[in-house]
Amino acid sequence: MKALLASLLASIALPLTAGAAAAQEAALESAQPAAPAVATTPTTPPKLIVAISVDQFSADLFAQYRNRFTDGFARLLQGAVFPSGYQSHAGTETCPGHSTILTGMRPGHTGIIANNWINQKAPRADKEVYCAEDERIPGTDHNNYKPSDLHLKVPTLGEMMKAANPASRVVSVAGKDRAAIMMGGHKIDEVWFWGGKDFISYDGRAVPPAVQRGRDAVAKLIAQPQEPLTVPGFCRPLMQPIQVGNQTIGDGRFARAAGDTRAFRASPALDGAVFAIAAGLIQDMKLGQGSAPDIISIGASATDYIGHGFGPGGGEMCLQMAELDKTLGGFFAVLDSWGLDYQVVLTADHGGHDMTERQQQRAMPGESRVSADVSVKAVGEAIGKQLGIAGPVLLGSEGDIYIADSVPANRRQAVIAEAVKRLQAFPQVAAVLTREEIAAATIPSTPPETWTLVERAHASYDPERSGDLLLLLKPRVVGIAKPGPGYVATHGSPWDYDRRVPILFWRKGMAGFEQPQSIETVDIVPTLAATIKLPVQGLDGRCLDLDSGPGDTCR
Repeated sequence: MKALLASLLASIALPLTAGAAAAQEAALESAQPAAPAVATTPTTPPKLIVAISVDQFSADLFAQYRNRFTDGFARLLQGAVFPSGYQSHAGTETCPGHSTILTGMRPGHTGIIANNWINQKAPRADKEVYCAEDERIPGTDHNNYKPSDLHLKVPTLGEMMKAANPASRVVSVAGKDRAAIMMGGHKIDEVWFWGGKDFISYDGRAVPPAVQRGRDAVAKLIAQPQEPLTVPGFCRPLMQPIQVGNQTIGDGRFARAAGDTRAFRASPALDGAVFAIAAGLIQDMKLGQGSAPDIISIGASATDYIGHGFGPGGGEMCLQMAELDKTLGGFFAVLDSWGLDYQVVLTADHGGHDMTERQQQRAMPGESRVSADVSVKAVGEAIGKQLGIAGPVLLGSEGDIYIADSVPANRRQAVIAEAVKRLQAFPQVAAVLTREEIAAATIPSTPPETWTLVERAHASYDPERSGDLLLLLKPRVVGIAKPGPGYVATHGSPWDYDRRVPILFWRKGMAGFEQPQSIETVDIVPTLAATIKLPVQGLDGRCLDLDSGPGDTCR
């Protein structure tokens, strides 16, 4: 895949001088995580912040492959390594997780409680709202929407930088719109994301040359068939086929027919395209070369699509980890060849859990798929029949559940009590929490792994958007009743396999260290702000000292 990244970069990056081109080619070919002869913590602020999110990159996945990394990840392992970072909230989905990474705030403050929620007052027939849309636009619904930053309630680090110095540039590129928007924020110079067939942005935005070159290069790539990728030796034991429903997965190598955009999305090639376009924008915009620090956020989304489609425990994910390692190494090598002074942070929006069939094959206890009986619609219909209430009673699905506005006010408490009773009776349900219970909880000062379920739920609670009830399944109950193509495994639970993610900081010359104790993703912004001498306050996170010597990053 480094060859793919190099090919895409050759199409997207502007022509270099002969000397610079030779240096870049040599850097790509020989990019290795060689440690500096003397590790001295830089004393001046970096000129460019590179914030990377690897979607569904759990701490477990990081631990499984960290001794196999030889390229980009190996470089990051020489910096400040926090293997137990936490998305500390209960609703471990893509949009909430990305909303924490560059805001320093938990979802209860960002307003991004889930990927989707119910707004019964939405000015359209469809009352389900997507986190990164503007539902006020006529003719839209939560599946056919206009991307928007409307629902993000707080500023991102890029916005804070612009407020301090308007010369700072803010750029965001990702494989998903919700990743790019939640990390980029409201005031952004460029925001681009994969739209299903092409890289797109908000309506009306001009297409910069780097993105157009990227579009052209990706279109050419997709128009050609992809041969199966070469399997590294350490992945071969995991290339075991397994039957899941009507499909066999586990030993895929990302072969792709010409024109298959869906297969492109769920493959390492998507990440290669994202990083190549990001590099093109860095070059064209001269990020990291201005009078003020710049920031680019990059959402590597393929790991999530692969995790959902094949499960994180098989050969496909092993191959993805190997290819992403190469892509990161090639990207860093290009930035090095341009002589940029950049600070990297890499983390994830949430973790993930392997599919039930593979876990059962490995004799893992408690593994099951959620029963179709645990259905909000079915439970709501039963309650309506029992209480004599016509029309819908409960709205939503697994997670936030809403009492329909059509339920008479004097019957709401009876509906809630009956819903709690019926849902708690299912053996796969861990808890059913009411909005009053969640609102009354507080965020403790203890480490996030010690928080109770209601405290984790409170970190995701927004009084304007959260449901009347929150349904939480027991550990190792996968919230997919019937697996299908592209969707055999998932995340979203309050358990640590979905909450715990790595957090890695790296900058050339910094002295590396590892801190095994838990921290939170909301700690990233205060830490990055300290490295660029940007005062911040009122955030949920705290500054982490990245100086392993006598100095103090946070001073």
